[in-house]
Amino acid sequence: MARSTKAEKARQLNAALGLLQGHVALPEAAQRLSRKFNLSERQAYRYLEEASELDRPVEVTEATVPITLKLPPRTVEWLRKYARSSGLTIGTIVTVALNAFLRALKKHG
Repeated sequence: MARSTKAEKARQLNAALGLLQGHVALPEAAQRLSRKFNLSERQAYRYLEEASELDRPVEVTEATVPITLKLPPRTVEWLRKYARSSGLTIGTIVTVALNAFLRALKKHG
């Protein structure tokens, strides 16, 4: 059986959290998750256990595509330093920055 993608796992955790928040009994919740996502009941219980520790639903992330960028060394140094200090990945930082830049272009263009 193939491993779940990050987005699939997030959807499964959110579904499990919804069942727990709806006070569905664990055996019934496991059966529902198992049917809905084609999981074994054992795996469904794992999702329920993990979801029981969540405060809120997890973000369902969009799939990513690798690209290569050529940046000046100083920019890379700043980017890596910011990534270390913020705990964010370089990919997340670049995505947020590019999205902001492109939204600003769209407003002015």
